[in-house]
Amino acid sequence: MKKLLKNLFLEKTLTKQEAKNFIINLSKGKINQTQAIVITSIYNMRNPTLEEIIGFRQAIMDLCVRVNLTEFNAIDIVGTGGDEKNTFNISTLACFIVAGTGEKVIKHGSFSSSSVTGSSNLLKKLGYHFTNKEDNLKNQLDKVGICYLHAPIFHPSLNIMSYARKELGIKTIFNTLGPLLNPGNPKNQLLGVNNLELARIYYYMYQNTKKNYAIIHSLDGYDEITLTSDIKCYTPKGERFYSIEELSNIGYKIKINPKELKGGKNTEENIKIFTNVLSGKGTLAQNEVVLINATFALSLLNKDNFKTNYNKAKYSLISGKAKSILKKFLSI
Repeated sequence: MKKLLKNLFLEKTLTKQEAKNFIINLSKGKINQTQAIVITSIYNMRNPTLEEIIGFRQAIMDLCVRVNLTEFNAIDIVGTGGDEKNTFNISTLACFIVAGTGEKVIKHGSFSSSSVTGSSNLLKKLGYHFTNKEDNLKNQLDKVGICYLHAPIFHPSLNIMSYARKELGIKTIFNTLGPLLNPGNPKNQLLGVNNLELARIYYYMYQNTKKNYAIIHSLDGYDEITLTSDIKCYTPKGERFYSIEELSNIGYKIKINPKELKGGKNTEENIKIFTNVLSGKGTLAQNEVVLINATFALSLLNKDNFKTNYNKAKYSLISGKAKSILKKFLSI
């Protein structure tokens, strides 16, 4: 371990096997918490390499609680976090809107570490009970259209880091890895990334998978489509640039001020924003940002154009279907 730490401090990178061994040794208690924090925090000073990401991911997925949900043509909408923008829970709202159109969503998330309110904080406070039972999750997908995979009960190998990450309060390598660790292995993924270099690394990795994906990076640093700037988008078809004008023309023609996307100061305030949006009481900016992310997600699930999918997403929201999905989800 001392040699590994020394090499990292000398700005050397890990091989795929070294990255795998780090996670394996962490799960076995062979690495203390201080060493683990130091190693993971190093990636705040540089992006991980493709080899490192692959090694970390392989080890974590080998150790996870497995569920087989591949019979569903589902999507996950998720961001890396760590963009320090303190937005409201855009991705989670988009998931319920997509489910409200009749599509299937396998959402993977956790408690907050570098943000105010993670998706797990929000859903737990609303009364959702986390489960890793395959039959329960399939039942949720069948009857509601969405299930939620709470990372800590699927990835016990990382529990040693949970408290430390919260105490640290800044992003770590696990922000980078989180979107890659969905145990349900959905066939489709809308993935937001907070920096362009990392988006390209993800793109190189996803090219060697069978997943249908769109990797999004807003050029002003958001890990979501925010209608505050142009975006880069990477899909199996290649790299694409979308200007703010193109994006805003999909729905209500609007360019958003970043201040309009701010989340609350605590989980209670973020729950209020979340429920207001689903209840038709969101601001124009909040609604449009959620709808544009849902639109891109729907376009991965079907062959309709953006405008058609925007209208589907908007109907899901304004008709109350998305809110109805949330009610069913919390009661099942």
